[in-house]
Order: sequence, then C-alpha cells, then structure tokens
Amino acid sequence: MTTSTHLMRRKRFLPLMATQFFNAFNDNLYKTALVLFVVYSVYNDEQQEALFSGLATGIFILPFVILSALAGQLADTRDKAKIIRIVKLCEIGWASLGAIGLFMAWQGIAVHTFAIPLLLFVVFLAAAQSTFLGPIKYAILPQHLKKDEVLPGTGLVEAGTYIAILTGTILAGFVSVELAIVLIVLTAFVGYFVSRWVPDAPPQSDYEMHFPLLEPYAEKPRNPVLKWMGYVPVAIADQAVMSWRLVTDTMHIREIFYAILAISFFWTIGAVLFIQFPPLAKNQLYASKEVASLFLVIFSIGIAIGSVGINALLKGVVSARFAPASVVVMGLFVIGFYLVARAWTPSSTGELLGVHAFVLEPLAIPLLLMLLGIATAGGMFVVPLYAFLTTRCAHDAASRTIAANNIVNSLAMVIGSLIAIGLTLLGLPVAEQLLLAAAMCVVSAWLGKILHNAELAQVELTARALR
Repeated sequence: MTTSTHLMRRKRFLPLMATQFFNAFNDNLYKTALVLFVVYSVYNDEQQEALFSGLATGIFILPFVILSALAGQLADTRDKAKIIRIVKLCEIGWASLGAIGLFMAWQGIAVHTFAIPLLLFVVFLAAAQSTFLGPIKYAILPQHLKKDEVLPGTGLVEAGTYIAILTGTILAGFVSVELAIVLIVLTAFVGYFVSRWVPDAPPQSDYEMHFPLLEPYAEKPRNPVLKWMGYVPVAIADQAVMSWRLVTDTMHIREIFYAILAISFFWTIGAVLFIQFPPLAKNQLYASKEVASLFLVIFSIGIAIGSVGINALLKGVVSARFAPASVVVMGLFVIGFYLVARAWTPSSTGELLGVHAFVLEPLAIPLLLMLLGIATAGGMFVVPLYAFLTTRCAHDAASRTIAANNIVNSLAMVIGSLIAIGLTLLGLPVAEQLLLAAAMCVVSAWLGKILHNAELAQVELTARALR
C-alpha cells in the first residue's frame, strides 16, 4: 500500500481532504459560473469582458492581502479544527447570497445596478472564507501526519484541490445557471457537515494575539455608531501592521523567503492565464462558454498530474531541485499555446463553437496539449515549495508562515491582475498578453534556482555540524 493510499484511509487526514475538496469545488463553481455568465450573457465586447474577468480576479485576491495575517495568527493560537468548522458555517451564508445574485442576473432583475455588484461582493466573501481556511489546510498536516507523510499529504491536498476545481469548473460551464444556484447552496451544507469530522488540532505554543491599535477602542465605551466609525479604519491599519510584521518575521529563513517569492510568481502567472481564458475563448477562438470551461478543466487536470508526479520523482524528499527546469518547461508551453492561438482560423459560420465542434478543429488538440503541458509543469514546480513552507519553519509557526506566503502571493497576483487590466485598457489583444505569463516564468526559474542553491547550502551546513 502506498503512503498516499494509506493516508486516504485515515480519519486524521480524509475529513480534512474532503473539507478542502468541497471548499475548492464551491468556490470555483460559483466564481466560474459568475464569470462565464457575465462574459457570455451580459457583455459583448472583448475589452469589457477582459476587464470584468480581471476585476473578479482582483476582488477574489483582495481578502488574502488584508486578512491573511489575522488568519495565520488565529490558526496558530486557536484549535485549527474549530476554525475550519466556523468558516465552513460562514460558507452557507455567502452561498445563499450568491444564489440570490445569480437568480436575479438570470432573471434580468437589476443586473447592472444590483445583481452584478452583489455577485462581486459575494466573490469577496468567498475569498475571505478561503483566506481563513488557507493557512490551516497545510499547517495542520505536520500536526496530524508523520514526518514522511507530510510531502505526500501536501501533494494529495494540492491534487484534491485541483480535482475539485476541475469538477466545479466543469459544472459551471455545462450546467444551467438555475442548477448551479442549487448546487452552490447544497455544497455549502455538505462541506460544513464533513468539516465536523476533522480531528481536533489545538495550538502548539503559548503565542497570544495582540491588537495594540485596537486597545483604546476596546477600553472606552462609546456610542456604537461612533465606536465603529473609529474602529474600522484603525482595524484596517492594525491589519496592515500585522501583515508587515508577519511577512518580515517569516522571511528571515532563506529557504522560506525564496520559496514564497517563487510561489508568488507562479500564482501571478496563473492569475494572468485565468483572467484571459474566457475572453480568449470567445473572441480569439470563437468558442462557447463550455470551451472556456474546458480550458480551466484542462489546466486543473494538469496541476493535479504535476502535483502527484513530482512526489514520485522526489520519492517523499522535500527538495526544489526540479523547480527551475519545471517552470522553464512551463514557459515554453505558454509560448507554444500563444503561437497556436495566434494561428487559429475563425469559424466560417460566425457562430461560437461547442466542445464537439471545437475539438474537431485542426489546431484544437495541439492547443489543449500545450495547455495541459503548462499546468503539469506548473504543478511540478509549486507543490514542493508548499512543503518547504511547512517543514522548514518552527512547528508552532506553520500557519503564520502559510499566511505570510498568502499575503505575498496575493500582492503579486494583484500586481499581475493590474498589469493585465492596464494592458487591456491600452488596447493590447488578450492573446498577446499570454507573452507576459511566459516572461514571468523566467523570473520564477531564477527564483527556483536560488532556492535550490539555498537548500544545498543548508544541507552542507548541517553536514558540517554533524562531523
């Protein structure tokens, strides 16, 4: 029996895996259904479609910037399993609001004035929930798993996440909007039920949270309205201070520092690609929303393949030795994807291609293979780096380390989204923006090489100390 198969049979791992699966599934079912509906049913202009896709991505990233510090500290100072159950309960709330927004948009009720703003607000809420769950899904693994199980456990969580993304994306593209509404709410309830089986994971240190900027507001009773008028901006400032301290406190370990930077550039690439997929499919390839969903599906399959494949190559050892080569290959596939997309000949009928008609096009299979290559190489690049974060830090700081990673990742992704939006406003076609992702792969390869060098230097220092 392999380690991965063994873990999937254990109560100390399976409920967490299932909880994360349903969380990723619902996030992507909702977000993909929203973006595809707006791109294909509301707007009819490539620039507007790309801007909306970028806006939705940016809003989804924002909570990771402003709440990750709080999420990491909560996870390290409270029972992680209890936090999981609380945030999964909150999911029922945002899923219900999202269902209302989708219903209104579907029925044409106040689409631009209320429905779409509500849907984007729910994107923020969904991301906020994931922000609090994010540090836990990796940081809890060393607490429940043996040392030699952490890497395969990380790979399984990563692969399961992308299989969930795959499933949610397929349904968002292929089912009717009314069925998507029902599934979003139903999945929220199922996810909460499963989360109640996650084993307890109490804090492993006496670290206490402090909110110095908020203490004056806590000490002085005042009119509730005035209190909250003062509380909100100070709370935001306090979060900014917490985030800065969290990142700087984490970055003193070279391996963690370079791993976070490399992961950040990877997700920047992913954000740019995901922003471009729907408008690219509609306007460059003249394909339907089902094909746009298929692109996201292929991307998710590739990440899952890469996540499991790198574990087989490394044989359970946490190492970045394959990172530079993996991301270079990823960049080459991005260039190949761009070249095939540019050579695409529009359909003579002028109608959007369904999946069957799209696959029959001469360049469809090469295009999908390029996309699969991008994602597989990306999965091989990023999974060992996540394992670095949880195995190279102190055992009682894993959640804060993941939270610091989320903050830096999110800032990088916001910058990437803003660049993509700016290029769109300047009139650069969506297909040409793929070259931005290819250029980012060069930076990621450089960071991966630096990380591997730091890893080798640490091994040498350890060897010398043991002599």
